[in-house]
Amino acid sequence: MQSSEKRMGFWSAVGVMLFLILAISVQVFVLDSPGTTQITLILVTAVAALTALLKGYSWHEIQGGILHGCHIAMLPMLILMLVGVLIASWIAAGTIPFLIYYGILFLTPQYFLFSTCLICCFGSLATGSSWTTAATFGVGFMGVGLGLGIAPELTAGAVISGSIFGDKMSPLSDSTNLASGVAQADLFDHIRSMIYSTGPAIILTLIIYFIWGLASNSADAVLDDHKIAEILGGIKDNYNLNIVTLLPPLLVVVLAMKRVGGLAVMVIATVTALLIALFLQNQNISEMLTFLNYGYVSHVGVTEVDKLLSGGGLQNMMWTVSLGFIALSMGGVMEKTHMLEVILQKMRRLVHSVASLVTTHVISSIIINIFTASQFMAIIIPARMLVPIYKREKLLPQVCSRVSEDSATVTSPLIPWGLGGVYYTSVLGVATLDYLPYTFFALITPLMTLFLAYTNNFMFKEGDIKTVKSYGE
Repeated sequence: MQSSEKRMGFWSAVGVMLFLILAISVQVFVLDSPGTTQITLILVTAVAALTALLKGYSWHEIQGGILHGCHIAMLPMLILMLVGVLIASWIAAGTIPFLIYYGILFLTPQYFLFSTCLICCFGSLATGSSWTTAATFGVGFMGVGLGLGIAPELTAGAVISGSIFGDKMSPLSDSTNLASGVAQADLFDHIRSMIYSTGPAIILTLIIYFIWGLASNSADAVLDDHKIAEILGGIKDNYNLNIVTLLPPLLVVVLAMKRVGGLAVMVIATVTALLIALFLQNQNISEMLTFLNYGYVSHVGVTEVDKLLSGGGLQNMMWTVSLGFIALSMGGVMEKTHMLEVILQKMRRLVHSVASLVTTHVISSIIINIFTASQFMAIIIPARMLVPIYKREKLLPQVCSRVSEDSATVTSPLIPWGLGGVYYTSVLGVATLDYLPYTFFALITPLMTLFLAYTNNFMFKEGDIKTVKSYGE
């Protein structure tokens, strides 16, 4: 089936997007069935495909869109599967027990959220990867938070806030390089430009976590001394807390800084942890294979310790992997049949000033994140559509790239079926909608970039500052 003319109508595209919103809303809020998102997205993909067929697209083209989405999902989902294996190996090796033990010993509930966010900032700044930071430091902090009686959604919010700050500000980050490349900006001009929006956003975020910790009722935030002693004793009695157990996360940081591929980093860190578990923690190879596949199960006998130290495993990631592939397939159909393009073309007509340009860019990036489940599409598509207007307004490329990161990169973890949301939920064990209200950095940054646009602060035009590249060239 293929007609001679293919033309996606604006209202047809809007109809598909409204159906997505309605379907997800009914599933979550009416049917109270958050675990069936894959089926809902398959239904939405079917509606999108039917709409495209009626508009003249062939099934071959629609299937090409599905495969395009799967191609985007392939590497992140492979990394996610290996993260499950890595987490199980790190628990068995004593790496995560070591981090939890000394975290509980030295951190206090009052300063825990602030410290968590700050350490994750430096971790992702060094590695250039928010995902790596969340899977290493983040998992440890989730355990420490449980031990200190901190709500998991608060800890997850602090971990993600710090992780995405370092990710978007690091020259090693894929999203940072992508945003500067799409907007034709110099990488370090782009990073310097982000200081004006990202800097205030992370400072406000840290202040909020600091005040939140001080204002928390200690009776609610801290377990009694007996319970803490029981947790610490349970960990110490069942694991050899040797400094050697920190070798796997150290390897991750060093290899990531040397730009070794994510898959290779995960495999190396897992094999290292496997050897430590065999020779230091006296695990046997048969048990380890089971742990790596199905997840580590703690049998210490202390409820809190067993809860802290059970998790990971390849099979425990497969629900999330299926969600990632289906969500990206839906996004691929919407991209390749130009549903997103016709909507953005309409929005582009509303741009008559710098403020309206930035507003349109921010909203477009969030829309693309919602409907394609990919922060990379959310960086590329709106910037590609709006670069001509940035040129017309004589704005420097690093303004466009800054807005891309301030909207696309930071909101990716807030979409339940998006790559970011899927990943953090799976690794940290907290539902996206639960941690969303506490991921302050992701909520503040888009507002900060809008504030700069409407107050006309740091909206650099040609000739305002010295720059490596400009659209005038």
